[in-house]
Amino acid sequence: MACVVDIPLAEPSPSGPVKASLSKLIREDIGCVRQRDPAARGQLETLLTYPGIHALIWYRIANRLWLSGWRFPARLLSWFGRFVSNVDIHPGARIGRRFFIDHGACVVIGETAEVGDDVTLYHGVTLGGTSWSPGKRHPTLEDRVVVGAGAKILGPITVGAGSRVGANSVVIDSTPPDVTVVGIPARVVRPQLSHRRVVGKIDLDHHLMPDPVGDAIEVLLDRVEFLEARLTHMQKRLRDAGVPTTPPHETSHNLTEVDNG
Repeated sequence: MACVVDIPLAEPSPSGPVKASLSKLIREDIGCVRQRDPAARGQLETLLTYPGIHALIWYRIANRLWLSGWRFPARLLSWFGRFVSNVDIHPGARIGRRFFIDHGACVVIGETAEVGDDVTLYHGVTLGGTSWSPGKRHPTLEDRVVVGAGAKILGPITVGAGSRVGANSVVIDSTPPDVTVVGIPARVVRPQLSHRRVVGKIDLDHHLMPDPVGDAIEVLLDRVEFLEARLTHMQKRLRDAGVPTTPPHETSHNLTEVDNG
């Protein structure tokens, strides 16, 4: 097993964050695919055949228009990006660097959602809201978060840096950093830093999830086995002491059957 480390993937600039150019952001989005998808064989193939990349390109352009006050063109471009990629990203969402949508399909990211750097989403993920009121109503995903296929993260909550969300989970509460959450509603099933962290890379083994129901059943079976062994031991001690171990109602039932016979 790889050692557990706390090394960020990208060191922040000493003078604070610097706004990258549009072309650099897109190049980083394309470049990070090969690190997280073994099926990616080259940047040209990635650029031409990955719908997640197509969606990100249209989002990056629409987001610049949105921030410049060109709201209608931004929404129109966002609609076109959704039409060609089946990924719906609102141009007002804030998405960090090296963002990857694997098998880009049916992903929805709301207007006030915030996504950190080096985040990975799988198909069917929703970063949705739970209110019609204006203001912050969509989730925040901090750096290095991995969200499994079909997961729904709802409301103005925060998923801590380095956390993983299991497939088809529904997250409605904020999570601490470096944990694994699964279920409906999602609960922490693996504590901080107990899952693998590979040096310089993102741990994409989001399929290695514990089974909380199976664990609970296993504990119950162990308890039943212990109680049965304890009962057998107590019955043996009573028999050795000459004390009858048959319950009174069973004794009465047996005597009645003898009398009737």
